[in-house]
Amino acid sequence: MRLENLNWMDVEAYLEKDDRIIIITGATEQHAYLSLQTDIIIHAKIADTVAEREKVLIAPPLNFGYSRYFAAFPGTISLTQNTLSTVILEIFECLLHQGFRRFFFLNGHGGNQMPVFLHEIHEKDDALNVIWYNWWKEKAVRSFGERHKLRLNHANWGENFPFNRVAESPDEVKEWVERLVDDNDIYATRQQIGDGSFGGEYQVADDLMNQLFAEVVEEVATLIHNM
Repeated sequence: MRLENLNWMDVEAYLEKDDRIIIITGATEQHAYLSLQTDIIIHAKIADTVAEREKVLIAPPLNFGYSRYFAAFPGTISLTQNTLSTVILEIFECLLHQGFRRFFFLNGHGGNQMPVFLHEIHEKDDALNVIWYNWWKEKAVRSFGERHKLRLNHANWGENFPFNRVAESPDEVKEWVERLVDDNDIYATRQQIGDGSFGGEYQVADDLMNQLFAEVVEEVATLIHNM
């Protein structure tokens, strides 16, 4: 259930029986041959699938995150970390005031850090439950990678789902970019990483990607169910 498909009276009725909400955080940034909104599309689809199963509400995605290191790639749009934290705080405060008490932050972008205030609230207020979930780093993805001897990284196979492809991916394995030579030099970053992928396989079989998606959905649904 997405807010965009409801009116305010629908949400008020929802809050009479449930106080959970999924908040999607991500980015609009280069992803090599994949969509510039890869860091929104993937976990928005995860959220929709989970919400259908758990009957939980989804807030509109926060489409921009911290992506300054990719600013030399056209189409990348970045906030600062301070702005991002402030936006998340204000979203949280609005929803909290309305009666939401269980917040599942479904994050799809490595540049987005969990704001300090969320750590503090989670530790100090037993009446609130806050989870910050980085989908590509959690147990389901780690286990999948270990079983199939695949390493997920930026704009490689691990983000290459059928639903966020906008072009053909190369049929090769790219040399790994272990770290950026200078996070503050956006032009050096572009020169270093070339097409934007951080290395490894660009794409694997769709049945493997469907399996990965299903395992992440299962993990997220279980966490939300147990909040």
